[in-house]
Amino acid sequence: MADNGNITPKWYVLRAISGKEAKVKEYIDAEIANKSLAPYVSQVLIPMEKTFQVRNGKRVVKERNCLPGYVLVQAVMVGDMAFKLRNTPNVVGILGGMDNPVPLQETEVNRLVGRVEEVEGEGIEILEPYIVGEAVKVTEGPFRGFSGVIDAVSNEKKKLTVMVKVFGRNTPLVLGFMQVEKE
Repeated sequence: MADNGNITPKWYVLRAISGKEAKVKEYIDAEIANKSLAPYVSQVLIPMEKTFQVRNGKRVVKERNCLPGYVLVQAVMVGDMAFKLRNTPNVVGILGGMDNPVPLQETEVNRLVGRVEEVEGEGIEILEPYIVGEAVKVTEGPFRGFSGVIDAVSNEKKKLTVMVKVFGRNTPLVLGFMQVEKE
């Protein structure tokens, strides 16, 4: 990024038409590549989260937008940059308005960017929640193939307590969401 009088870029929020966030990001990235926005815009981000659900016995992992209708842009707002970003196709507005766009606070940025990095790591949320009393089948570990009934669910820890019959007696197993599937 070019030197703009030692002005550091800040994160701003663009309001976009819901469902068109990827197109907005693609367009701004193309403008950066064409050098028209390169000195002023350094990064464009769509906050995503990974979710999974079980379909036909297989786990399907999907990424979905955790802030529909919003695109984060790291930019230096000098001159008519707010006007250029606002006139990007599918952009409805800038948080704070055209005259005085409001940058995100550092804590908000760290939370959102940290959430995106966490998604790249481990952050998985289940779309179809497990319910106490529901029948499940163990898919991993030493009890693979056993069927049981859910006794307790911990969404924070992403763990289940499943009652499995072993030698005619109910035995509680603590398993992760990824170790079972619904029957």
